[in-house]
Amino acid sequence: MNHSELREQICRLGRSLFERGLTPGSSGNISVRLDDGGWLVTPTNASLGFLHPARLSRLDADGRLVSGDAPTKEVPLHTALYQTRNASRAVVHLHSTHSVAVSMLPEIDPRAALPPMTPYYLMKCGATALLPYYRPGDPAVADAIKGLAGKYSSVLLANHGPVVAGDTLEAAVFAMEELEETAKLYLLLRGLNPRHLSPAQVADLTKVFGLALPEHGHEH
Repeated sequence: MNHSELREQICRLGRSLFERGLTPGSSGNISVRLDDGGWLVTPTNASLGFLHPARLSRLDADGRLVSGDAPTKEVPLHTALYQTRNASRAVVHLHSTHSVAVSMLPEIDPRAALPPMTPYYLMKCGATALLPYYRPGDPAVADAIKGLAGKYSSVLLANHGPVVAGDTLEAAVFAMEELEETAKLYLLLRGLNPRHLSPAQVADLTKVFGLALPEHGHEH
């Protein structure tokens, strides 16, 4: 996919996420890593529903703005995911309601923010880490991401929102949607003692689909 097509894809998928209420107002940001080590990223204070391909921020491999509008303040967050997950080519960060709600609950395990509720959650997201609260744009969030050592492709930022890395932008968006739906399921079933996938069922999925789940990622 060439740069022009990537720009169009960012705008198209951003609009889809916005129109379905997955990130309100000017919240959320998307980036795609390019073959030259640079990346395309959504601008600061831009609504994902109204992006313009030519105004997307183009950064070089050192994170300097080459063209387009000023980039999102969450560049450190995206950079840390690319640095620790070398195979990732896209990062999506949203303020989706149910994922944010789960990030605020007291019982959440930082090593596995959601239990193994459905096979597609495991297949798309693996396990999801929960990081403490950081001010939006705080460079310290990069150190927290690096502390996960690349073991997680999906992360909840407490009181803020989810961030997902993927091999492609489409894969990252699909994983983000699966994460949000699983968070919604968790809230719907909270306190009802639902049946989760058993360790044997998780092991079967891991074997058949070659999943790389972090150690201790789904013990409960």
